Amino acid sequence: MNRQRRALITGIGGQDGSYLAELLIAENYEVFGFDRLPLAKDYENLAAVHDRIEIVQADLTDERSLFDALDHCRPNEVYNLASGSFVPASWEQPVLTAQLAAVGVTSMLEAIRRIDPAIRFYQASSSEIFGEPVESPQNEQTPLNPLTPYGVAKAYGHFITRSFRHHYGLHACAGILYNHESPRRPIDFVPRKVAHAAAAIKLGLEEELLLGDLDAKRDWGYAADYVRAMWLMLQAREPSDYVIATGESHSVRELVECAFAHVELDWRKYVKIDESLVRGQAELHDLVGDLSKARRELGWSPSVDFEVLVQMLVDAELARLDGASPASKKPRTEAS
Repeated sequence: MNRQRRALITGIGGQDGSYLAELLIAENYEVFGFDRLPLAKDYENLAAVHDRIEIVQADLTDERSLFDALDHCRPNEVYNLASGSFVPASWEQPVLTAQLAAVGVTSMLEAIRRIDPAIRFYQASSSEIFGEPVESPQNEQTPLNPLTPYGVAKAYGHFITRSFRHHYGLHACAGILYNHESPRRPIDFVPRKVAHAAAAIKLGLEEELLLGDLDAKRDWGYAADYVRAMWLMLQAREPSDYVIATGESHSVRELVECAFAHVELDWRKYVKIDESLVRGQAELHDLVGDLSKARRELGWSPSVDFEVLVQMLVDAELARLDGASPASKKPRTEAS
């Protein structure tokens, strides 16, 4: 009788980690996650499955702890999702960004090689590795041209994954994921920030939304779709790298229009431009991915389009905020 498959997820408490944990449990995996301080967090995103996950203590910057974690879990698959994902913050903490997204990947690959080279490894790469792209849309052969500390560190992680695959024969894959959102994203990210503001203004809790460049464009998809692509990569017979994207580019203006239209508001009455929020030249790039290889080899394509995604985000914020709205605090009559 075959042993139940085991998976170890770094960054399990984040948006992607939580969706991936749910998917793997549905696929009958035994799931482990790790954290530097396993007892320090409530893991709100894991509420639906927390009792079916074992959290182990490990640190990507501590090679010995990675050996111990792998030896304890003995996983068939490792998904390395841990790293800061808010790109502007990487300018404030470039050393920490490099430690997690570059050195940490190398430490994990080396631990896998020594403990059990049969382990299949997924590295969370990013469209930020293309930086200011030399072509559009970008595919797996597009030259890397990162501009931010986050993009540079992710480029290193991307290259070292490929290096270990070729040199040691590891089943190591990198998923070049474009922006992917969900109600589990921190509010610092523009789609959730916009959705939150549209809902809060509709409920009378806020009066305006401050944004930077409305013409900035991104390729936005749904996080739950993207973690399925991660899983499919590790089920493939041969390891490879894949662009995971929608293939469509939308502006922040379109995002705002869609979110406010969903709550029947004219966005132009509430959105103000704050020049301090306009990003520097090193972050002004138009990224859109070519998902042809993932569609052809993995059978993957996004199931949620842009408009549905934005509406989903707004509905989630309405549900979160409804109890705090002035309307919800009005005395109820017997008829109501």
